[in-house]
Amino acid sequence: MRRSLLVAALSPFLFLRTGAVAQEVSELSSAFIPVISLPQEPPQRFEWKPALMESYRLLLMEHGWRLLFQKKTRRELGGPFFKDYWRSVKGIRGWGDGDSWLTNYVGHPMQGAVAGYIYVYNNPAGRVREFSASEPYWNSRLKAMLWSAAYSTSFEIGPLSEASIGNVGLNPGTSGLVDHVMTPTGGFAMMLGEDAVDRLLINRWEQRIGSDNLRRLVRVAFNPSRSIANVVRGKAPWHRDTRPLRD
Repeated sequence: MRRSLLVAALSPFLFLRTGAVAQEVSELSSAFIPVISLPQEPPQRFEWKPALMESYRLLLMEHGWRLLFQKKTRRELGGPFFKDYWRSVKGIRGWGDGDSWLTNYVGHPMQGAVAGYIYVYNNPAGRVREFSASEPYWNSRLKAMLWSAAYSTSFEIGPLSEASIGNVGLNPGTSGLVDHVMTPTGGFAMMLGEDAVDRLLINRWEQRIGSDNLRRLVRVAFNPSRSIANVVRGKAPWHRDTRPLRD
């Protein structure tokens, strides 16, 4: 009976003391046992700086080609720069621009596809997407078309453009809407085509081809726009982020 009364009297003290000991043990455990945290995946953000630099590099390559191989471009380099540039920008009339069918409906869509792949390669969430019906794939390619439209506008009438270098549009009939429309939309279609060929055909062919050199040739020949975009970003033309091949 006395022992029961003693335990009852001391029980609050024992409870508090036990709680204090448990807290001390917990603190000591946290001091000596390291806390393990799982690595977090970095945010999937668009890489603006390399995308802009690669687009600028492509722009310089294209205008360099124009200056080297187009006499009409070199012929229009003289005259008052700002006045002729402004008149060239305002010279857009109608649909056609006097260029050949091959230039308007093959060359400019390829330009749009290259610009679109620049966007794709600098979008971590999009560069690993292969041709499919998935929403992430289509979102990445539609955004690439918008990037291509911005690049096309810069190429046609921007400060470093056909209008400023060579004064395209200064003479009637040399500037129209065809390039502004066909470059992004045709480029979008060309990207879809190259993506489909790469996944459905090239990928299968590579499994049957024993030569790395032949694999490289197939990749470049059947995905020309992607190959140019690879060169612009400093990669081998046959490079693939999802299917590495010895470069």
